[in-house]
Formats: sequence, structure tokens, C-alpha cells
Amino acid sequence: MMIEKLLAILIGFSGGVSVGAGYVAFLTVLNVIPRLTQMTKSVRYVHFYEAAVILGAVIGTIFSLWDFTLNLSFLLLAGFGVLSGIFNGMLAAALTEVLNVFPILAKRIGMQDSLVYILIALVLGRILGSLFQWIIYTQ
Repeated sequence: MMIEKLLAILIGFSGGVSVGAGYVAFLTVLNVIPRLTQMTKSVRYVHFYEAAVILGAVIGTIFSLWDFTLNLSFLLLAGFGVLSGIFNGMLAAALTEVLNVFPILAKRIGMQDSLVYILIALVLGRILGSLFQWIIYTQ
């Protein structure tokens, strides 16, 4: 029984280390955070971005390991949701810019002149999808 628990701890820890290493490699190799600070013209706050990513990973891990609920007001939860959405959107925008996803996509489908419309469609689709999930599945 004790060996099974130690084995489960070892497997869980090694899985966490490998996922964490992949996450750090993803952020480091693609220069996501420096590019995000360049896009927002807030290079002097790069340490806050890095601290936010680390703190978010640690808090997310704690929330996923312990079963507890926070009885917060609707407005506070909505504020957390908006800030989380802004951060994830900015991170996704920095990633797509680093990888040049949209120019390559527009060129391949022959819509170089309509790149703005593609971006607007993606943003509106993301917003509507998020609202649909939030309104339908969280109520």
C-alpha cells in the first residue's frame, strides 16, 4: 500500500515537472512574454508579466489540487473573468504574431486583402463562443 502511494506521488510529480518544463520552453523559445510587452508598449513591466505567469500557474495548480469553492460576488467573478480573458487573448495574440499565423493563412487561402476581416471574424467568434459557454453552461 505504501509503495503504491509513493509510486503515485512519483508519477504525479514527474508529470508535473514535464508539463512545467514544456510550458516554460514554450514561453521561452517563442519569446511570448517579451513580444507581448512589445505589443502593449509596456517593456518596463516585463517582470510583472513574468510574475503574473508564475503566480497564475501556481494558483491554478493549487485550485486544481484542492477541492474548495470561493463564495465571491458576481461582479468580482466577472472582473476576474474579464482580466483572465484579456490576458489569454493578449497571450494568444503574441503567439500568433510570433508564428506569423495570420499572414500565412491569408496567403494560403488567397485572401491577403481581407486579412482585417479574418481577424475581426476570429475575434467576434471568440467573443460569441465565450459568451455562449458562459451564459449557457455556467447558469
